[in-house]
Amino acid sequence: MAKPYPKEFRDDVVAVARRGQASLAQIAKDFGISEGSLANWMKQADIEDGRRSGVTEDERKQLREANKRIRLLEQENEVLRRAAAYLSQANLPGK
Repeated sequence: MAKPYPKEFRDDVVAVARRGQASLAQIAKDFGISEGSLANWMKQADIEDGRRSGVTEDERKQLREANKRIRLLEQENEVLRRAAAYLSQANLPGK
């Protein structure tokens, strides 16, 4: 997978594209990126600026952290469930 471009670079390219002095294809060619990348960057910039609805980078980060925490809690719950089942079997009469 290609290394992502620095945020400052993406912000600069989006600022140039928003000026509208050249086509998106020309801007992408001048900066050595694909048109699709530029379109995605502009879309994300619009979301971050509140011009468009969608999930911001901060919200995406919070969701990732919440999902990690949920996975950890589910694993801990499974361990406790298995431990309780094991301990209840050990306390049965006749064993």
